Amino acid sequence: MTETGPFSIIHKRLGPGEPVPNLSEYDGERAEFTWDEARAAFAHLPGHILNIGDEALDGQVRRGLGDRLALRWLGRDRRRDFTYAGLAAATNRFANVLRSLGVGRGDRVFSLLGRVPELYVAALGTLKNGSVFAPLFSAFGPEPVRARMALGDARVLVTTESLYRRKVLPWRAEMPALQHVLIVGDSTPHVGTRALGPAMGSASEAFAVERTLPEDMALLHFTSGTTGRPKGAVHVHDAVVSHHVTARYALDLGPDDVFWCTADPGWVTGTSYGIVAPLTIGCTMVVDEGEFDAERWYSIIERERVSVWYTAPTAIRMLMRAGTDLAKAHDLSSLRFMASVGEPLNPEAVVWSQSVFGHPFHDNWWQTETGGIMIANFRCLDVKPGSMGRPLPGVNAAIVERQGATVQVLDTPMTVGELALAPGWPSMFRGYLHDEDRYRKCFVGGWYLTGDLAMRDADGYFWFVGRSDDVIKSAGHLIGPFEVESVLLEHPAVAEAAAIGVPDPLSGEAVKAFVALKPGHAPGEALRDELLAHGRKRLGAAVAPKCLDFRDELPRTRSGKIMRRLLKARELGLPEGDISTLEGTER
Repeated sequence: MTETGPFSIIHKRLGPGEPVPNLSEYDGERAEFTWDEARAAFAHLPGHILNIGDEALDGQVRRGLGDRLALRWLGRDRRRDFTYAGLAAATNRFANVLRSLGVGRGDRVFSLLGRVPELYVAALGTLKNGSVFAPLFSAFGPEPVRARMALGDARVLVTTESLYRRKVLPWRAEMPALQHVLIVGDSTPHVGTRALGPAMGSASEAFAVERTLPEDMALLHFTSGTTGRPKGAVHVHDAVVSHHVTARYALDLGPDDVFWCTADPGWVTGTSYGIVAPLTIGCTMVVDEGEFDAERWYSIIERERVSVWYTAPTAIRMLMRAGTDLAKAHDLSSLRFMASVGEPLNPEAVVWSQSVFGHPFHDNWWQTETGGIMIANFRCLDVKPGSMGRPLPGVNAAIVERQGATVQVLDTPMTVGELALAPGWPSMFRGYLHDEDRYRKCFVGGWYLTGDLAMRDADGYFWFVGRSDDVIKSAGHLIGPFEVESVLLEHPAVAEAAAIGVPDPLSGEAVKAFVALKPGHAPGEALRDELLAHGRKRLGAAVAPKCLDFRDELPRTRSGKIMRRLLKARELGLPEGDISTLEGTER
């Protein structure tokens, strides 16, 4: 691999009348930046009080921005507008509903919702109340929902009647700690639930924001590992400082922008940059209830005059598939900055966007654990197609090699190693809930080890190589093989199961499963279809395997672990690497 591959560097340039980038001179501003100075701008409540909900809404009202449009929600057949003052009032009502139920500081409030206004109201109202907001992706099946709510000590769930009936009701009796279920709408047919509409209608618009401290727990985001249960990454109110700063620098976002982040708040991007960051900046954010549709998306950009757009590589590849003629049929001149996140953005997409929109998509890199953007292609710098970009001000990144309890920093350009970050940024996760040992293992020799393999070139740009473990990244979603395998093993015909990611032109990776059957069961198309359907029912379409092969046996180590790496190498025709621990081989 070369630093630029077959694609030319896209040089920075400002169009006529374009504003100067928020980060105008990378090296100089990076040298002068400190997180302490950034934090000083957030001292809006006396006594070192910091609350994300207050910063996002009430602080803007105090600054005189109450009449500014905060959120424009686009439903399938209608729209709703919320000013900063209106959204502040609605979130106060929700906070009062929680307080009336005895839900308080540190209690976990989960959402299982599509992109509806109630999701955004619940998120910010929960934070104002000092409770912890834990969003779930609405496409999850019953088992992923149950597992995450059990791990997260859920006390409250906000959902719809349909989602509750299909994904929660079957196991609700197993979770007595889930005391309150709030159903969006004016009524609910389910015993033990409460309609959110009437509760909100009778609640006061006046609310005294809980006096949370910067290190108080605020957000709980789930991510999957290669073994064991999902991980609950803990984030604190101090994270708002990172959300704000990184949105200004990496997304070049300002108060006059109309901003569209297409990510669902069920994932960390949709919370950090689809709720918190744009509101702290004081801009207008667009939310679309619908799923991807190229014509609809272009129409939204044209009609709403979107100026900053943050989306995923999967969506970009789908737009490419829809063709340039569709894009050129719309007036997209309002766009001035476009960014991408969720998985590496292939160079072809960067070059394509430059030719179609007149601007490249600026890829950036971060994780659930980092809470905010760590490495980015900035508006003030050249873009190298295929690169992750350069570290944010306040973020120190390196390529390292683990050496027992220490690490060695690899300084030679384009040397493959593990991407590591020096701790200290405000949105750094503070732990994995109920798993301190797992958290401690993430830090070695004074560095946070990301688990991603990468390279750094001579100009300081970072290049993604791949995961150092088996996590599958599909359409921006991290999928743990263990979760998929566990559900397949529930089927009476399955003796062993393994899941890997295989290349997919749209989603980056698709989940492929390998299954060994119990005696008395024979492989065949009918059983394959049955197992895939079982996976979709239990896991949801976003997580379930898309294809499945039968094997007489699966490769295992002597200690009993399935060698997913070896399965993937054989599937893709890659070098098998060290197989000395493979069961049945000689030492």
